[in-house]
Amino acid sequence: MMRPEKILYETEVTATGDRDGNAASADGLLSVSLSVPKSLGGPGGEGTNPEQLFAAGYAACFLGAVKLVARTRKITPAAEPSVIAKVAMGPVPVGCALAVELRVNLPGVEKAVAEEIVAGAHERCPYSNVIRGNIDVKLTVI
Repeated sequence: MMRPEKILYETEVTATGDRDGNAASADGLLSVSLSVPKSLGGPGGEGTNPEQLFAAGYAACFLGAVKLVARTRKITPAAEPSVIAKVAMGPVPVGCALAVELRVNLPGVEKAVAEEIVAGAHERCPYSNVIRGNIDVKLTVI
């Protein structure tokens, strides 16, 4: 099990009301309503859900790792890079599991070089490290 040698940042979020409730950070910067999507048997609604929150966090974190790897290789994309995190959930023999596809756009960077950058980012990203071996992650350069 990998654990940081030194904690650089820590946050705290409290969820209430299950998947049809709310989640809020202790510092007040995050406060979201949660709704169960219709595809999961819920009513839908205006709230987000844990899978969307995970996708947002993973996409942002992975983009930071992509930019770090590109900078260390002295590669500057022609325009702002982006990451689309597609998170899927479905049944497994006991419970449910997630699968992730990270679609990375590095404008103006040759595909082979972009794939190397993405692979390097996957080695460095904290989200990738925490789920490695537990969640199937597909990396795609677009």
